[in-house]
Amino acid sequence: MTSTNSSPQSGVIEINGLTKQFGRIRAVNNLSFTVKPGRVTGFLGPNGAGKTTTLRMLLGLVNPTAGHTTISGKPYRDLSSPMREVGAALEAASFHPGRSAINHLKMLTPIVGVSDQRATEVLDAVGLTSAANRRVGGFSLGMRQRLALAATLLGDPQVLLLDEPANGLDPEGIAWLRDFLRHLASEGKTVLISSHMLSEVRQSVDDVVIISRGELVHASSLAGLSALADPHVLVKAADTDLAVTSFQAQGWDVRLGEKQQDQITVRKADAAQVGAQALSSGVELHELVDADEGLETTFLRLVRGEHTAQPISGESAMSSNGGQQ
Repeated sequence: MTSTNSSPQSGVIEINGLTKQFGRIRAVNNLSFTVKPGRVTGFLGPNGAGKTTTLRMLLGLVNPTAGHTTISGKPYRDLSSPMREVGAALEAASFHPGRSAINHLKMLTPIVGVSDQRATEVLDAVGLTSAANRRVGGFSLGMRQRLALAATLLGDPQVLLLDEPANGLDPEGIAWLRDFLRHLASEGKTVLISSHMLSEVRQSVDDVVIISRGELVHASSLAGLSALADPHVLVKAADTDLAVTSFQAQGWDVRLGEKQQDQITVRKADAAQVGAQALSSGVELHELVDADEGLETTFLRLVRGEHTAQPISGESAMSSNGGQQ
C-alpha cells in the first residue's frame, strides 16, 4: 500500500495551543505538538488525560475552545478526500453482528470511494482472510480490533489515528500489530496511536507524546524518554566510609540508605563504572546491583507531575511546540 500524496506537508499533524473546556472542566489545556510521517508515535496518558478529546478535535468531531489543528497543512474539514487521507478508529467500532467481515467492509467502500476489491485486500492485510465470511457477532475482541483497523485502511490513507488499538489483543496479536504499524510507518505513513499504558506500546513506537490532566508533560523520541530515567547502582561494601569517599571523588551523587546505613546508592553511574572505581580504589564490594528506574516508572513519574524535565527536541521526526506545561 502506497500513498500518492507527496505535498511538502503531506501527513504532518499539527496541534497548536489546543484547549477544550466542558463547563468547569478543562479537558485539554494549551496543548501543542507535531507528528511527522514515517514514525509510529504513541499518544500516551492515563485514562481521562484528554487523549480522545484531542483526537476528536483533530477530526473536527469536537470544536476546540481555543487553538487549532491541521493534517497535511489543513483542518480536517478542508481535506479534499478526508476518508482517503486519514484513517481513524477512535472508539470501539460498531458492527452488525449478523453481517460478515467482508460485507461490513463492502458496505463502507462506496462511502470511502474505493472498489469492493479493496475490502478483500485490507482483510488480507490484517490477517482476517480466513474469517472473511464469518459473522462479526462471533468475533473475539481482538478480531474486532483487526476488522476496525482494516476499515481505516480502505482508502489507503497517509495518516492513521488509532485509539487503544492493542485493546483485546493477545500477545501474538500485539506482536503482529507492532510489526504491522512499523511496516506502515516504513511506507512513509503517519501513525498516531493512543494508549493509557506505555508497556502496551513501548515496542511499537518511535516517538512519544505524553499528556496528563489535559497538558503536555513530555514529547520526544522513545530514546529521549529513556534518557529521563534515573540510573543508579546499589552497593554494599566491606568498608562503607571508604567506598563513599571513593565514589564521591568521581563526582557521583552518593547517598546512604535511611534504613540500611550500609547500603549505598550511587546515582548517574552504572554497575560497570562503580565496579571499576571500587577495584581501582581497593574497595571490597559485597553487593553491586544496577537499579535503573525503567521506562514505565519514568512514564508514571511524568504523569504524576514528579518530573520537571523539558521535552526533548532535535532527536526525532516528532517535535513539541508547546514545551513543558
